[in-house]
Amino acid sequence: MQDAAETIARIRAHPRFRAALEVLAAEHERTVEDTIRLTEIPSPPFQEAARASAYLEMLRAHGLAEVEQDAVGNVMGRRRGSGNGRTVVVAAHLDTVFPEGTDVRVRRQGTKLFAPGIGDDTRSLAVNLAFLRAMDAAGIVTRCDLLFLGDVGEEGLGDLRGVRHFFQEGRHRDRIDAFFTVDSPEVDRIVTGGVGSKRFRVVFRGPGGHSFGAFGLVNPAYAMARASLALAGLAAPGAPKTTHCVSVLGGGTSVNAIPNAVWMEVDLRSESAAELARLEGEFLDGVAAAVAAENAARSTREGAVTVEIAPIGDRPAGATPRDSTMAQLAAAAVAAEGYIPVFESSSTDANIPMSLGIPALRIGSGGRGGRAHSLEEWIDVEKGECLRGMAASLATILAVAGFEA
Repeated sequence: MQDAAETIARIRAHPRFRAALEVLAAEHERTVEDTIRLTEIPSPPFQEAARASAYLEMLRAHGLAEVEQDAVGNVMGRRRGSGNGRTVVVAAHLDTVFPEGTDVRVRRQGTKLFAPGIGDDTRSLAVNLAFLRAMDAAGIVTRCDLLFLGDVGEEGLGDLRGVRHFFQEGRHRDRIDAFFTVDSPEVDRIVTGGVGSKRFRVVFRGPGGHSFGAFGLVNPAYAMARASLALAGLAAPGAPKTTHCVSVLGGGTSVNAIPNAVWMEVDLRSESAAELARLEGEFLDGVAAAVAAENAARSTREGAVTVEIAPIGDRPAGATPRDSTMAQLAAAAVAAEGYIPVFESSSTDANIPMSLGIPALRIGSGGRGGRAHSLEEWIDVEKGECLRGMAASLATILAVAGFEA
């Protein structure tokens, strides 16, 4: 930690870093305006194209090299370093959780801005542009290239598809030394653990029939109930934190009919890849046992209960060690601004590189925010607090990318 603190102290004391902070301060309102502009471009799940197009042009206007859009819709551009082309990615996601038709106009009350998606993660897109302007104006050079990425599909059923594609098929994937996702305002919360998840839609089918006249036939709803209770009984350790949930249910046609189909969606999560695999296996065994038990309990003369299990989400677990150089530099930068750094686990774009053994963190965009994923989502763009948080994140990025004094 001492070495990390010394590195951050040297960066913070350097005239070019101080000049960059002056640019961030002078352009604070521009960053706010960029946040509003991008927020008011709807970016529902799987419909990020309009915002991606706008952000692509903003990256191009900031003078980056190799500005491009890939096959799944990610947009990116490279700020060249002095080295051999090794790369540190600085990402923010383009999508929000809100469906098409959501009113995304920004409402302002003093220094607070209210709009769906404004903090998660639109402000981060604008802050990354501000970092670019500040570094350029201050003449800052890094050894590694900085690849600024606006990625699609981070939220919900997007299932990290943008960053997944970037690391599995993108042309830059073999040159990535480190990865930052700038996601939500809080800089004191440094995400070093990627919570993995497996999500399934499970459909139980049977012959159906009249609830009175066909009574005694197998009932898919009873099989689903057995499967749900089996999941409820599975071990969920607190360390590594592991959870399970039957989250969405549906099916049936009438109150007086045995359903011919019912379904549930299930979310399984763990900080540990091994625990997640264990949980998945036991859940699938529980579903099979529930179907077998229902077929044994009631008549199958009109047909048996069957089950279809479809994966609808797969986020790999991973971690960047808390004692790693990258994590310690982030903690030192946060502490230098007077915050108390907290390491935690979450599910973010950083899951993908973490699972591949690439150093990765989630860091904050600066400022305050709340009510994420609600229609009353807000951020506070009070200048002092925003700049304080942005300074911590910029110092972290420069330290990892190799700030050249």
